[in-house]
Amino acid sequence: MRIKYISPLRVKVLMIMFFGTGIMGMIMGIFVAPTQLPAMTLIITLMGVVNFGLGAFFTFIFLTQLPNTPDKRKRKKKDI
Repeated sequence: MRIKYISPLRVKVLMIMFFGTGIMGMIMGIFVAPTQLPAMTLIITLMGVVNFGLGAFFTFIFLTQLPNTPDKRKRKKKDI
């Protein structure tokens, strides 16, 4: 199954967003939440891990995505 082509800039933005929120969620779940909300520690940490996993998925897409080639059917042919 092929995934639809996504522009590299958009994939980079998604990668940064998911990695950033994932790391922030794991830090808050491990260090901040036990002092403020002890019951929510595990949930916040797991949400950070899920976001970090989504960042890894978009990194995989970015690294394995083939370049977009223009459709040859729509190109005009030059007359000789």
